Amino acid sequence: MEDRRVFERINTKMPLRFLNPINGREGMADTVDISANGLGLVTNGSLSAMTPLEMWLDIPDHREPLYTRGEVVWSEPLPDTGQQRVGVRLEKAELMGLARVLWIKGKSRKNN
Repeated sequence: MEDRRVFERINTKMPLRFLNPINGREGMADTVDISANGLGLVTNGSLSAMTPLEMWLDIPDHREPLYTRGEVVWSEPLPDTGQQRVGVRLEKAELMGLARVLWIKGKSRKNN
């Protein structure tokens, strides 16, 4: 399958809170990877394709969480974990959010 992403993915684990605005269900997830137009998540709950989400990403830069919206484009269970791996396409490119993630990643590399 051809990878048609415009923006490169950054592998990083950050906590994320989400809300399904249709049914009011809230949940927590961890990012697996982030790009300017999508997120890879792992969650304990079940999220099916085409589920709209409002999300708050806790970027560890001592600023407010990054708020964004998107839609689940795929999901699959992770064997023997009770968790689910989810791909979310963002409603609009989050270039400022991606810049914050890159800044944190660069800072942590310098400290190691």
